[in-house]
Amino acid sequence: MASTSRRSISDSPTEQECVYETWMNLQRKETIELEQAALQAKKGLKNENQLTQLIEKTVQNFQDYANNRSRLARIDVSPLFAPTSCTPLENSVRWIACCRPSSFIRFAYVLCGMDIESHLTEFLQGKKIDDLGELTNKQMNMIDALQAKTIREETNLSSKLASLQEDIVDQPFAGKVKNGCENADEALDEHSRYMAGVLKDADELRMKTLKEIVLNILKPLQAVEYLAAANRLKHCFKIWGQKRDQPRTNN
Repeated sequence: MASTSRRSISDSPTEQECVYETWMNLQRKETIELEQAALQAKKGLKNENQLTQLIEKTVQNFQDYANNRSRLARIDVSPLFAPTSCTPLENSVRWIACCRPSSFIRFAYVLCGMDIESHLTEFLQGKKIDDLGELTNKQMNMIDALQAKTIREETNLSSKLASLQEDIVDQPFAGKVKNGCENADEALDEHSRYMAGVLKDADELRMKTLKEIVLNILKPLQAVEYLAAANRLKHCFKIWGQKRDQPRTNN
């Protein structure tokens, strides 16, 4: 009898694409809302409580997306690792079906450097910079500690994924090639369950890292600007990927 994941495979990619497109559309709306909120806050039209509510809503939307991915992974995990909704460029930089958690931290470092550079004269004169560039020593120490911890957890998950990838040349798969690709659904289903578990752990690490940055380390205005910039970068990678695909598509 066919397994649940085999029965559902014709439906799950379509649902996976719908979940992804819904998420991307929501992110585009969020970007506008976040950028407008940052501008209003700088004009004194929004307070920190209002910014925090927006941050929490944005983080919850990401959590909802992660929960949907986990549900879909239990049906069929493979499409999540190389989704057709993403361009080859996007898929080439993915780590366990999404971005590396440590990239969230690297992005905070980069934005901080960019902001200081753009206000270098004011910064050198000791003037106040009301944006992401104004990170305190305490914030920088917290980010450094988070980076070290996150990289350790990433390494552990990378090792788990590597072991699962190596398993495909071991038993029972290796023994099934002797008889002309003998049915391997049961073994593949078991392997997929382990892969789904790694993806779930990776998504949990992504969420934990993001929450620590935007809810515990950055100030509300900094967090709003960080989230808006992160959404912009993700959108740009999709546009860049689509543009790079055009010559190959037209040939």
